Amino acid sequence: MRVELRQLEMLDAVARHGSVTQAAGALGVTQPAISIQMRKLEDVVGLPVFEKVGRTIQLTEAGQEVLSHAQRVRRVLDDLEESIHHYKGVSRGSLRIAVVSTANYFITEDIARFRRAHPDVEINLKVANRDRILAMLEANEVDLAITGQPPEDSDLVARPFKDNPLVIIAPTDHPLVGSRISDPSDLARFPFVVREPGSGTRAAMERIFGEHGVEVKISCVLSSNEAVKQAVQAGLGLAMISRQTTDLEIETGRLACLVSHVFAMERKWYVVYRNFRRMPPAASKFRSQLLKA
Repeated sequence: MRVELRQLEMLDAVARHGSVTQAAGALGVTQPAISIQMRKLEDVVGLPVFEKVGRTIQLTEAGQEVLSHAQRVRRVLDDLEESIHHYKGVSRGSLRIAVVSTANYFITEDIARFRRAHPDVEINLKVANRDRILAMLEANEVDLAITGQPPEDSDLVARPFKDNPLVIIAPTDHPLVGSRISDPSDLARFPFVVREPGSGTRAAMERIFGEHGVEVKISCVLSSNEAVKQAVQAGLGLAMISRQTTDLEIETGRLACLVSHVFAMERKWYVVYRNFRRMPPAASKFRSQLLKA
């Protein structure tokens, strides 16, 4: 079977856009050019790879199989390109990094320091929850990920580089403010504002509370740290959150930090990367910068 790389690229584009016209625009070619190549691909495969569903085009089962191999070929070519970058040094290239939203409060300072030393490197920063950034790393969409909870995947390496203490925040007029929490059940009486499933902070909170037999009453689920802090200020509940996200609110008296010796809430920030492939020069340099800080 002799399938051309250009045909695989076009197949991937049509699958992503659901339209030959939009795929042609994305690739900068004409619509007939894609149609011709798709017919040639089907001739080689011996089966239809697309079918029309209403006004959109979808992959057939055979098309899905070809696409999965096309994506693997693309990752191999990406690896080749990044390996070549090793011979060019860090003066050019790109740094592709994904961070959990909490890490975005401090990682920009590290990126700015890196940028001053390597001004010609293009920075591509993505922010999402823990599950999503690890998925991006595994799919080779990024080279490094920053998270507060190391992954269990044996194909990923996680190295700690910075303290990440968690705190319990409350509105300043909350009855627990000013008292020392000595019994976990003291917290079980109050509702909590939490992040969405997939958040590393929520996973850490559930693990810590579970170890002490505390069943959390959830008042609302929110998708960002800023929304969590605003909800706590409004009196919707307590929240467990990274201390690095709350410095301004605590210093200005908009939020209070509860004091407790019951919970061990010391964590680390981790830089995560794949252990089976060569890292691009820019990513390798940035990783070294974090680990030396």
